[in-house]
Amino acid sequence: MTAVNEGQLIFGLIVGIILLLVMFLKTKIHPFPALIISAAAIGVIGGLPPSSVVNSITKGFGGTLGSIGIIIGFGIMMGRIFEISGAAETMARTFLKWLGKGKEEVALALTGFVVSIPIFCDSGFVILFPLAKAISKNTKKSIISLGVSMALGLVITHSLVPPTPGPVGVAGIFGVSVGSMILWGLVLAIPMLIGGLLYANWLGKRIYQIPAENGEGWVRPSNAKIEYKELGKADKNLPSPFASFAPLIVPIVLILIQNIAKLVGVSGVWKEIFGFVGSPVIAVGIGLLIAIYGLAGKVERKELLGQLEKGIRSAGIIIFVTGAGGALGMVLRDSGIGTVIAEAISKTSLPPILLPFIIATLVRFVQGSGTVAMITAASISAPIIANLSINPLFAALAASIGSLFFSYFNDSYFWVVNRMMGIEDTKEQIKVWSITTTIAWGIGLVELLVISLFV
Repeated sequence: MTAVNEGQLIFGLIVGIILLLVMFLKTKIHPFPALIISAAAIGVIGGLPPSSVVNSITKGFGGTLGSIGIIIGFGIMMGRIFEISGAAETMARTFLKWLGKGKEEVALALTGFVVSIPIFCDSGFVILFPLAKAISKNTKKSIISLGVSMALGLVITHSLVPPTPGPVGVAGIFGVSVGSMILWGLVLAIPMLIGGLLYANWLGKRIYQIPAENGEGWVRPSNAKIEYKELGKADKNLPSPFASFAPLIVPIVLILIQNIAKLVGVSGVWKEIFGFVGSPVIAVGIGLLIAIYGLAGKVERKELLGQLEKGIRSAGIIIFVTGAGGALGMVLRDSGIGTVIAEAISKTSLPPILLPFIIATLVRFVQGSGTVAMITAASISAPIIANLSINPLFAALAASIGSLFFSYFNDSYFWVVNRMMGIEDTKEQIKVWSITTTIAWGIGLVELLVISLFV
C-alpha cells in the first residue's frame, strides 16, 4: 500500500465521519440510511472499488444481523410475554426483595458482570433488558441509570474476561494462561465497574426516563426528583418466580455449558449437542418457547400472536440500525484504515504496556468492533512485546482494555443499548453510552500505569 493510498484512506475516514455527524445532528435523515451513506462515502473516497464497497456493506449488514438479529427479535418477543403475563413484575419484586431498595443499579451491574463472562454482551443485554424495564416501571427509577449499569457490567467482562472470544484470542496470541487472564481481568474490571456505576447514577438523574404506563414507549416526567414508589402488594395473580425467571436462566445456562464444554475440550456427540443448544440463537429460542408455554398458557392464541407481532414491530428499527452499524464497521475493516494507523503507532517509542492499549484504542475508534480491536492490537504488538521486559499477561489486558474506548455509531452494541432504552437524540446517545465506555477505558488506563510501576 503506498503512502498516497494511506492518505486517501484516512481522508475518506475523516470525510465519512464528518458526513455522518452532520446527517445525525443537522438533517432529517434517519440513522439507518445515514450509516449506510457514510459507509459508502468512506469506501469510495478512500479508494475502494465501488463493487467492493457494496460487498462490504452487505457483508457487514448481514454478518452483524446473522449473529444478533434473530436474538434481538426473540428477546423482544420474550419481553412482551413478560409484560402481558405479569412475569416482569414478578422478577422486579423478587429482585428487589433479595437486594433491597436503593441497590437496583448495583444489582443489575453485578448481574451483567457475571452473565457476560460466558456470553456476548449484546445477547446478555437483550436477555436481561426486560428485567431492567420492569424495575424501572415499578420503582420509577430512570431506565438510564438501570440500563447503563447493566450494559456496563456486561461489556466490561465481555472485554476482559475469558471465555468470551476476544480475551481468549488475545491470551492465545500473547501466550498467556487463560486462568491468569480470568483472574486479573476480574481484578482490573472491578474499579472500572465502580466508576461507571457512579456515572450511571449521575446520568439517570439528568435523563430521567421511565416506561409509559401502557408498556409501549417511554416518558419523561417533569419532576425528576420523584420519590420511588414501593411495589406494594400484587393486585393480580402473578406467575411464580421460577416460571418467570426460567426463560432468562435457561438460555444463560445453556450458553454457559457450551462455553465450558469448549474450554475443557469436550468432543464427539456431546460437543455437537452442547454446541447446538448452547448457541445464542437456539438458546434464546428455547427461552422464548419456555416463555410462551410457561407464562402465556392462559392467554388466548389470537391475543398472544397480536402481542408477539407488537414485539416484532418494535424490534424492526433496532435490527436495521444495528445492521447498518455493522455495515459501516465492515467497510472500515475491509478498507485497511485500522491496520494503517496501528502499524504507524507500533513504530513509536511508547512505554511497552501502552503499545497494545493505544493500538486497540485507535482500531476500536476506527472500526467499532472491540473484539477486532483487541485481536488486531495483540497481533501487531505481541512480537514487539516478546523482546521487551514486560509481562505479556498485562500486555494482553492492555489490548483488552483499549478496546473499550468511546463506543459510538460504528459499534452495534451502541445501537442495541441506546435504542432498547428509547434514546434517539444523538447527543444523549453519546452521553449514555460513548462516555460510559470511555470512563471505564480511562480507569483501565490508570490501572495499567500503576501496574507498570511495579511489574
